[in-house]
Amino acid sequence: MGVIQKLLKKPLWVNVLVGIGALLLVFILLFFSLGLITGNGKTEKVPNVVGLDINTAKHNLAALGFNVVVQDSIYVDSLARDAVLRQSPDPDEVVKQGRTIYLTINRVLAPQIEMPNLVGFSLQSAITYLKVLGLRVGTTSFQPDRNTNVILDQLLSGVHIEPGSKIASGTVINLIVGDGTLSVLMEVPDVFGMNVETAKSIIEAAGFTIGNFSSSEMIQDTATAYVLSQDPNPYMLKIDSVTNLPMKNRVPLRTPIHLNIGLSEPVRSLDSLF
Repeated sequence: MGVIQKLLKKPLWVNVLVGIGALLLVFILLFFSLGLITGNGKTEKVPNVVGLDINTAKHNLAALGFNVVVQDSIYVDSLARDAVLRQSPDPDEVVKQGRTIYLTINRVLAPQIEMPNLVGFSLQSAITYLKVLGLRVGTTSFQPDRNTNVILDQLLSGVHIEPGSKIASGTVINLIVGDGTLSVLMEVPDVFGMNVETAKSIIEAAGFTIGNFSSSEMIQDTATAYVLSQDPNPYMLKIDSVTNLPMKNRVPLRTPIHLNIGLSEPVRSLDSLF
């Protein structure tokens, strides 16, 4: 006699109980097997792999049962190449085993940047622009110019770099900046008849620079020579109507003053003023 025939001979309520019991058994088996299939209940704390190189990070995460996907790469010149910059989920989050951890790493090769033309920019604008492009500001050297804090030149390793040149992100750019001194006009010091050493001291103390030396004589030691004339001249070809004396010449600070020198001490005359 088959099982079905035996069940049909039993009262209906017995069959109902048997059916309910079978359903409960199936439900219990499914509940516990679902946990085995999905790993439900098995969790792990996510370790911190930021700053580690990608291979070490992958090894550490795999050892805890995580999957690893490199989601993105960006470039940060101050950090090691192939280092992990970000991770998701964040460190110390508690997640299921087998969860995928997404990583952002530092690029090995620096992206190429097109060098801008900074000449004419203000110093602050140039610094901001370089930082936005991912370039770094090196030394700032000042040079005589009529404009203050305006870029006169841009240098890479001491050499002018043309706008449009391709350079690596993070490259250091040095800047030459105007100091504004050429907008200030000062009276040219009169060093006629002075020995060369004294004349040099007076010129530099007045804010000018020493230019070239010239002479019609053979002079082995300029320290023994005297100033016969200078360029620019300390006087203009104009007479002051009040003092009836030649008017003083005024030129920008740091202008080089060139000296014509000789071995004999000259005598002041009207012609030597101009």
